[in-house]
Amino acid sequence: MSHPFIYMDNCATTKLATEAFTSMLPFMESNYGNASSTAHKAGRIAAEAVFTAREQVAALIHAHPKEITFTSGATESNNMAIKSIYEHYSSLGNHIITCKTEHPAVLEVCRYLESKGARVTYLDVDAYGHIDLSILEESISRETILIALMAANNETGVTHPVQEIGAIAQKKNVLFFCDATQAVGILDIDPNRDGIDILSLSAHKFYGPKGIGAIYIKRKPRQPIQIHSIIHGGKQENGLRGGTLNVPAIVGMGTAAELAHRQKKGDLIRLSALRDQLEQSILQLEATELNGKTPYRLPHVSNICFRHIRGSEIMTQLPNIALSSGSACATGSLEPSHVLLSMGLSTDDVHSSLRFSLGRYTTEKEIHQTIDQVKNAVDQIREKSPIWQLFKAGLLN
Repeated sequence: MSHPFIYMDNCATTKLATEAFTSMLPFMESNYGNASSTAHKAGRIAAEAVFTAREQVAALIHAHPKEITFTSGATESNNMAIKSIYEHYSSLGNHIITCKTEHPAVLEVCRYLESKGARVTYLDVDAYGHIDLSILEESISRETILIALMAANNETGVTHPVQEIGAIAQKKNVLFFCDATQAVGILDIDPNRDGIDILSLSAHKFYGPKGIGAIYIKRKPRQPIQIHSIIHGGKQENGLRGGTLNVPAIVGMGTAAELAHRQKKGDLIRLSALRDQLEQSILQLEATELNGKTPYRLPHVSNICFRHIRGSEIMTQLPNIALSSGSACATGSLEPSHVLLSMGLSTDDVHSSLRFSLGRYTTEKEIHQTIDQVKNAVDQIREKSPIWQLFKAGLLN
């Protein structure tokens, strides 16, 4: 019997909100002017739409519109932030502090900068995915120019204590960059309250279009944060990003941001309840454990280990459910998740883990269907598995 398609991979990307799609259409059909060509009406209409979207994105994170620069997404924002800080502040030091469980868009930039002379400290995490704040503070030296730590992990949903990190950064007079891609639109992110100097976000994580994101750079009139363009060309975005503005995508991002701002609290309550239903049922299965079992995590993410069975086998059995066995950026990779390995899981348990990430359009009916189908798939696979039989016989831990 065929089943309806169920999407449980909202950490990878979200469905484009109908309101966002509708708002984009006029700027692909009739209002197609270049936002930099303000000498005529078509350009001015486009420029006004960009201005409105900038206000909407800023409001989502309680920022000023002038602190928002549009980019192609969080990966570009991460590159812009970390590379700029390293280059501009090299006279003060070459030390960057990050974490072993960061997204590849941060880790790979740090590794690149190491080849250019940077010294990078990669903080460990405990079995729950948490960093030790005392070790973070002890790691800061006179040469430390940047702390780069995410708001929420893309594989486990585990959150970092950004306010405490921001307080440490301010105390030590070190810049704090936060990849908030997974948290914006879900949690209440406020850079001023949280002590965040630079922040990255991506529209397609909160029901906006793909290929558009932003970087937040805190305004410091007396001592402006030195960020430069990594894409050179025209003087768009106050000289921070060359290239013709993608007006339809920017408009869609703005609409999605406004929607998220309005619905954030309701989404959080509803998604938490649905996630709890999912976990309470699936974790009843024998030898099934939650990775990152902590109250400090996103309300819509569950990373579950089905011991002695490959996550890929479960996914093969469930072609009508969109799940993930790791970061979307590592699709096709046979390498085990660096996040789960850093949390102390064995390679076998890492390969036995799946991420369920719910979203605004997930229904309670879909949760029940997912529970039933996952349980059936796991039971069927284990029934035929010689490894499972060894475990049942007490010959495996």
